[in-house]
Amino acid sequence: MAKSEAQLKSWMLDGLDGDAAAHSALLHALVPLLHSFFRHRLHGVKEDVEDLVQETLISVHTRRASYDRTRPFTAWLYAVARYRMVDHYRRRRLSVPIEDVDDLLVAEGFEEALSARMDVHSLLNTLSPKQARAIRDTHIDGKSVAEAAVGAGIGESDVKVSVHRGFKAIVNRIRGAPC
Repeated sequence: MAKSEAQLKSWMLDGLDGDAAAHSALLHALVPLLHSFFRHRLHGVKEDVEDLVQETLISVHTRRASYDRTRPFTAWLYAVARYRMVDHYRRRRLSVPIEDVDDLLVAEGFEEALSARMDVHSLLNTLSPKQARAIRDTHIDGKSVAEAAVGAGIGESDVKVSVHRGFKAIVNRIRGAPC
């Protein structure tokens, strides 16, 4: 089961303060998140996904001192993951379709993306837990509808309906309309 931003950040901070058990818990919790992240972007090339997960875990471990304690942990994690993916493409000299370039860019506009991410999480917190989870799983964590349904213990159609209703409620909140 995916861990929350607060839990991941807590483990990261405790690990930075010398708690080896917290650091180990963090690395173990990151494996499914990174699998989902890379599987979604590499379209299921299993060996590459496994390699990138391991490379990213090593980078998280070796570069943990660069983490800014005042920032969200997952933003830092996914930046590290994107850098590993760019390195992967460079090593393989793979071309990336122009429409996928936005997924790879981190440095340019990173502050705006971080702010937008915090806004998204604030909006999701106004939804029912079921709707928020369905949106997080399918649109933020990159899980398929089937994976999200299994993780939440509900049907696929229930995930789709929750996503639809959640997005509708968010749009209404942004427009200032009643929900």
